[in-house]
Amino acid sequence: MVINNHLMSNFSTLDSLLKEQAADVGKNIMPTVYDYAKGIADIEGKIVVVSDLVNGTSKIYCGNFAERIGVGGYSEEESIWERKIFDRMDSAERERKLIEELRFFHYLKHLGKSRRHYYLLSKLRFRDAAGNYVNVEHKMYYVYGADGNSVHYAVCLYGPLVIDFKGTCLIINSVTGISEELTSSSDKKILTQRENQILNLIDSGLKSEDIAEKLNISKHTVSRHRQEILAKLQVKNSIEACRVAKSLHLI
Repeated sequence: MVINNHLMSNFSTLDSLLKEQAADVGKNIMPTVYDYAKGIADIEGKIVVVSDLVNGTSKIYCGNFAERIGVGGYSEEESIWERKIFDRMDSAERERKLIEELRFFHYLKHLGKSRRHYYLLSKLRFRDAAGNYVNVEHKMYYVYGADGNSVHYAVCLYGPLVIDFKGTCLIINSVTGISEELTSSSDKKILTQRENQILNLIDSGLKSEDIAEKLNISKHTVSRHRQEILAKLQVKNSIEACRVAKSLHLI
């Protein structure tokens, strides 16, 4: 999979976020997840990817749709990412998919235990086995551990887009059926107004003491906001925070 540096950064960010959220349950597996995946692949002909976030591996169940896009026989990855499927998208489409999944991840963080009722529905464009572009429906679910907070599995379904919908990505409540278009406006919930202001100043090159003077607050307060920003964006430093924030159109 050939990807540019910016896409690789988004890929690495989401990879780290998911692995850090994984439930600490060792080698325990949930057979029903794999039974479900096999059933959907057999009955609906879709490709179903079950990514084990605890153990860092994936199993791929290929229905007939896999032959159409040229990934027949694809069965496993020593990674939580379905790389051969990613290869069916061009670079811009892969980046859009990763940004949408970053948005979804942060959206769920604010929902409490009800987050288990939500899934992501998006439409993508793949190259098929003949090199022609086809519209693809993608659904993504997180399967949580017993505590209701830690994620053990990510389950992705890929199949032909049968019913079109407005926009490119929806968050859907599987209990109520209520959907919400996932746009950049969803990102505004991630940082507070003050944190967003400080991150913009960091991105402009100002140091903590300069930001403190500009905003008439203490340097200690700026440092506290810096740490909150890093924690919320799940990054290690301010450079990464600015990059992720730009991907999410926060700055």
